[in-house]
Amino acid sequence: MTKTILAIHAHPDDVEILAGGALTQLAGTGHRIVIVTMTPGDCGSRDHPPEEIAAIRRQEAAQSARRIGAEYRCAEFRDLSIFSDDHSRRRVVEILRQTAPDLVLTASPIDYLCDHEATSALVRDACFAAPALNFASGAAQPADALRAIPHLYFMDSIGGVDRDGCPVMPDFFVDVSAQMDSKTAMLAEHKSQREWLLKHHGIDDYLEMMKSWTRENGRRAGVDYAEGFRRYKGHPYPQSPLLEELLGKTVLPRRG
Repeated sequence: MTKTILAIHAHPDDVEILAGGALTQLAGTGHRIVIVTMTPGDCGSRDHPPEEIAAIRRQEAAQSARRIGAEYRCAEFRDLSIFSDDHSRRRVVEILRQTAPDLVLTASPIDYLCDHEATSALVRDACFAAPALNFASGAAQPADALRAIPHLYFMDSIGGVDRDGCPVMPDFFVDVSAQMDSKTAMLAEHKSQREWLLKHHGIDDYLEMMKSWTRENGRRAGVDYAEGFRRYKGHPYPQSPLLEELLGKTVLPRRG
């Protein structure tokens, strides 16, 4: 049966870096994929003003999503201004109600950047609230409440480490060796980021850095390239292995 998978992360390119391979697989087997970025990446430039770079990055994100037949939406928060508060939670609840996902992939609770961690907390809590009939999103034309809490999974942190550089290990890996060309092509659509990352992060080729991180996960899993995921285990979120079932034989257990 076709499922709706919502992949929601902080900025344009985060989803591609961390889950582009798995999403390519899921799209290829007929599932509906919706990619949401919390912000349009409005602070990600030294050469364009905020709304100008935001427009560029929305277009890049939409082009990336189209490569696998996915939908793209922006939640229209702003960089470094994502906070886990009441107003923001209601906005994210409305996104969930509009997309009606069976399964949600989101940011790691522990990561190097405040926007990532705030996104993780907001999405986790919105998954709980979205089926609550009496929890109003505040939208002018609100969507219906979800029938149930969706399955929730966390992507890896950037680089697979916490703020102290210690590994944040996934529950399982997904072999994305066959999807690396697609994953790389999706990320390459974010052309505006190479110049920004070179100037702000000192990263000259973030495509190669993505491949290096994905290759390291592959080494841990015993394949060429892999992505890591964790199922949220809090009560009363569903605990059946839906993502693992959808991805089938490409799911690999963590070693050790």
